[in-house]
Amino acid sequence: MRSPQTLSEGDRRLVAAWAADCAARVLELFEAEAPADDRPRAAIARARAFARGELDTAQEIRRRFVGGVPARELTVPAAAAAARSAGQAVAVCHMGAHALGAAAYAVEAVRLAHPERPGAVDDEIGWQRTHMTPEVCAALRALPPVGEDPSGPLGPGLLARGQLGEIVRAIQAGLAVRGR
Repeated sequence: MRSPQTLSEGDRRLVAAWAADCAARVLELFEAEAPADDRPRAAIARARAFARGELDTAQEIRRRFVGGVPARELTVPAAAAAARSAGQAVAVCHMGAHALGAAAYAVEAVRLAHPERPGAVDDEIGWQRTHMTPEVCAALRALPPVGEDPSGPLGPGLLARGQLGEIVRAIQAGLAVRGR
């Protein structure tokens, strides 16, 4: 039985482009910490290539851990969140729910990089919402609410708890409003 977090291949290709855009917005936070490490940039490029139909789903599922994103190697939390955003973006090829992970980690990177700006989180979520096509919005609305499906990225794990959970809930709440 297919998980409701998977989405169709066509929808995964749509949301992969948006997820890559979200991750690319915070890539500079990673590159400031590790300028010689191109793994997150390469992951974003693969997510975009998948979105354009240039990469096969099965091939990308086999490659998903190749050139893994180095979040654990970093000492700056915003850089680690940016790396995780890129990793989530490239993982959309096998499960569409990772698009919300890419977006949430991008927002988290902005929050960590700009603690002096209380509106930074809302601004980043606002940017993400305005850069969703109606098709991307519809695909993301098809995903279950964070924390309600027992498995997958939107299950009871990291994306459902703490600050990341709040961010995903805010993004999903905006999808409901935008869908009217």
